[in-house]
Amino acid sequence: MGSKNKLKRFKENEQFKNVIQPDRDAVKSGFSYKGNWASHFGNDHPIVLELGCGKGEYTVGLAQLHPDKNFIGIDIKGARLWRGAKTALEEKLENVAFLRTQIEMIDALFAENEVSEIWITFPDPQIKYKRTKHRMTNRDFLGKYKKILRPKGLMHLKTDSEFMHGYTLGLLHGLGLEIVYANHDIYKNEGSPKEVIGLQTFYEKQYLDKGKPITYIQFKI
Repeated sequence: MGSKNKLKRFKENEQFKNVIQPDRDAVKSGFSYKGNWASHFGNDHPIVLELGCGKGEYTVGLAQLHPDKNFIGIDIKGARLWRGAKTALEEKLENVAFLRTQIEMIDALFAENEVSEIWITFPDPQIKYKRTKHRMTNRDFLGKYKKILRPKGLMHLKTDSEFMHGYTLGLLHGLGLEIVYANHDIYKNEGSPKEVIGLQTFYEKQYLDKGKPITYIQFKI
């Protein structure tokens, strides 16, 4: 994408009512929506997050399927989430928001028990050992998710990485967490949830074209 297009999207993000771009220092000193996301949506419906949302396909798709829930896509790359934000506005989806921020700060953006579900879709598996601290299902991140999730809140991990799938399963078993459903090839095995096979991201379609299996884990913290 050219720099002119990026700048245009950044400028439009500033005008979109469904895009929130908090300053890092402001988040640290007290984020206004923390514990008060109902004020943004105008209701107290359950909140569902998509972490590393990219173009926001899952955020928008799930919002269309569940008008009785509020969905927030989170990503640091504004030029990507612009697409989801624009689509949500065009479709007049009032239950969608996008939050441009680093996922490491998630427990400063949401209060205890404020979130009902979290989706992690096609994250970077961070295979290199020195980068495990950025792996989105490591112990530290699971601790942050547990803080903001309601008791027994649902987690979803959908990925093309067999490494990420295996790593996460092993960690969940080691921590004694409840695995509701796990599948190493959701399109070849029956019984996969409709939301998992019915919605596909831009990158997922590319992986499928290459014959890569898509994995999925649903678990509780």
